[in-house]
Amino acid sequence: MPTAPARPIRLYGFPLSGHAHRARLFLSLLGLPVELVDVDLRSGAQKQPDFLRLNAFGQVPVIDDDGVVVADSNAILVYLASKYDASGRWLPRDPVLAAEAQRWLSVAAGPLAMGPALARIIALFKAPFDHERAKATAVALLGIMDAHLATRDFFVGNGPTIADIALYSYTAHAPEGGVALEPYAHIRAWLQRIEALPGFVPMIKSPVPQAAE
Repeated sequence: MPTAPARPIRLYGFPLSGHAHRARLFLSLLGLPVELVDVDLRSGAQKQPDFLRLNAFGQVPVIDDDGVVVADSNAILVYLASKYDASGRWLPRDPVLAAEAQRWLSVAAGPLAMGPALARIIALFKAPFDHERAKATAVALLGIMDAHLATRDFFVGNGPTIADIALYSYTAHAPEGGVALEPYAHIRAWLQRIEALPGFVPMIKSPVPQAAE
């Protein structure tokens, strides 16, 4: 059995960050004690020396687990599952399922970040990127995800894994970037399954552009 942390795991994040929400959600699903530390990205707190000592890339989330510092949301998911989930439920040990989980972690770091996540950043924070291109990337990805979920309840195997956690936040909040979820019935059903998990915690909602309603 994994040993519970001696003290709450410190999570450095930002309430509107889907990457930070991944870490917070998984910590809650695992039932681990957490100390939340807000890093004000809008004021540039993530670029200050104290934070850069935790993560030289100047990004949230970062966790401090009794002196073990882990940065990057997907790396945090792997670390937490490896250390605190003795069942292997969240990080499959079967080679095929482990490879499938890694594939979706790569999707979360690639097309999801450049599609739904980027479209949301542009809409919420007026970031100087191509909104139409980000939305087109999102639509293409959501079509693939929806087709994948047509024959299964979760992305890998027969139950939720860290692949689902990595994909959840920015998919659920895609409408905030102007990307509607109405065309994707299988994705919407999957979102409901994730939200029904014991320990689920939502991310703060932001205004949805009329184009996504």
